[in-house]
Amino acid sequence: MLTPEQEEWVNSLSDRIITVVPYDPRTERLFLSVKKKVQDVLGTDVRVEHCGASSLGISGQDEIDVSIIVSKDRFGEYASKLDGVVGSVASWYPDRVRFELKEEGKKIDLKIIDDTEPSYMEGKIFEGYLRAHPDYLEKYRILKEESNGLTVKEYYRKKKEFINEVNSRA
Repeated sequence: MLTPEQEEWVNSLSDRIITVVPYDPRTERLFLSVKKKVQDVLGTDVRVEHCGASSLGISGQDEIDVSIIVSKDRFGEYASKLDGVVGSVASWYPDRVRFELKEEGKKIDLKIIDDTEPSYMEGKIFEGYLRAHPDYLEKYRILKEESNGLTVKEYYRKKKEFINEVNSRA
């Protein structure tokens, strides 16, 4: 079941077909390379987190999700320092700034986000539950693999419903 806000968001998504691929064993090394680049620009005190399916070691959309955790009032400062150095700003929302870049041909979805944002907190709860409950991690892996060939809209509907179910247990 989706909330009205989630329903609205899902309905705004595209009908492009997604591809789900097996876990890439290069993932952790590539994440560490991106983390170093970010910290070379912003400093080693900046929190850079590996998140999403690749951080869980399961199939996904052939990308590595990386979050830079910082308060909203520093979004502009960090985005301007990173823009053109690690990648280009792809989108700017009130709750996050997204960059898209490639590392050894692998898509990196890099975002600057505040750790008080509901989407960030929801993701941390979800990933924590999956790490602590291998049976649910396996269900999530299967859900993702069975979603290969769905539209973006269909995929995120299934994914959000699963996240909501898991987070209701956490």
